[in-house]
Amino acid sequence: MNLKGKTAFVTGGSRGIGAAIVRRLVKDGAHVVFTTSKSVDAAEALVKELGGAASYVVADSTDMNAVRVAVREAAATHGRLDILVNNAGVFKHVAGDETLYRWQQAVNVDAVWAAVQEAHKVLAEGGRIVNVGSVMGERAMMPGVAEYSATKAAIKMFTQGWALDFAPRNITVNTVAPGPIDTDMNPDDGGDFANATKAAVPLGRYGKPEDIAAAVAFLASAEAGYITGVTLLVDGGIGAK
Repeated sequence: MNLKGKTAFVTGGSRGIGAAIVRRLVKDGAHVVFTTSKSVDAAEALVKELGGAASYVVADSTDMNAVRVAVREAAATHGRLDILVNNAGVFKHVAGDETLYRWQQAVNVDAVWAAVQEAHKVLAEGGRIVNVGSVMGERAMMPGVAEYSATKAAIKMFTQGWALDFAPRNITVNTVAPGPIDTDMNPDDGGDFANATKAAVPLGRYGKPEDIAAAVAFLASAEAGYITGVTLLVDGGIGAK
């Protein structure tokens, strides 16, 4: 994908899927500003790895104002914003805990809304918004995930609604919905849970963060200019079952 001259803003870009997205967008020619909340050492290492093509800001995704400010300042610093990737997300078994419920809702839903409300004011004509959802936003796959699945289902509906809202400016809005991806939060570590997870995937394996990054890069590119309002499952075939 050719993203030369583009400026991208990625939430939660210091580790895992987020870091893979940052690397891929830089590889394709974009300058990337990404957020981190606590993983500053990882963010520093990623910026050092990528040189002048990436920078980061500290912004807590539970704070909608912090997210807004980070988007606004990134656009002002670089003189433009072409791509917004809402990647930051958390997964918790809430089990009736209201504090956990509100925390997960804040990161997975409220921060996405805040980022888009700020970004659409400054996105260039023909800009791109890519949200990272989950296959569990399509259906609850196990007990105990009702609250998480609801947050990711909200992202799907945000995507459809915003696609209509921003179409007059030729801004596309899409979601990439990962299945099981091998990260430090969900490792393919050979344990019982990992093996059971792989057994449920038609392709029989975990995905890699780079699989999600490739899908994001495509949806951020000119080649995807006639695709909007779509949730793209990158899940090894789970959604086909």
